[in-house]
Parts: sequence; C-alpha cells; structure tokens
Amino acid sequence: MASILPFIRKAGAVFDDRVTQLMGEAFDNACKELHDTGQPAIVYEVIAKRIIDAAKAGERDPVRLRNAGLSALGFNDDTKRHASPS
Repeated sequence: MASILPFIRKAGAVFDDRVTQLMGEAFDNACKELHDTGQPAIVYEVIAKRIIDAAKAGERDPVRLRNAGLSALGFNDDTKRHASPS
C-alpha cells in the first residue's frame, strides 16, 4: 500500500503526528475503496492532494478526509462503493 508521506513532503506541508496519522488512515482507506492495486501513480497523487488540501483547511475526520480524496474520482457521500448485503 502506498503511503501519503511522500505526497505531504512534495506539497511542502507540515502537520503534527496525529493529523499525519489521520491523513494516512484516510489515504489507505481511499485506496482500498478502489478495489484495484494497479492504478496509475497519478490516481494516488490526486487522492493524496485532495486529502492534504482538506487537512490544510482544518478537516480532521478520517472518513471526511477519505471522501475528499475519493471525490476527485467521482465518488461522493451518496455513491455506494460496496455492494449491499442481501
């Protein structure tokens, strides 16, 4: 699994350890939502950038951070990403 840390460094952003951990959790969960490890690097970069931007704006909820990352790919809060159980 990719790490958000290189993207944070590239953005020149600085966050405390707790926020960095929340962003990492959000990034990992966003990547899992893709159900495909063969995504091009740009996909992960876009997800990370959205998460970083949301964190810069003060967001600290890992689910909202994940959703911010996925919104760049057309996912939104109403999009069902998992098949519902029968």
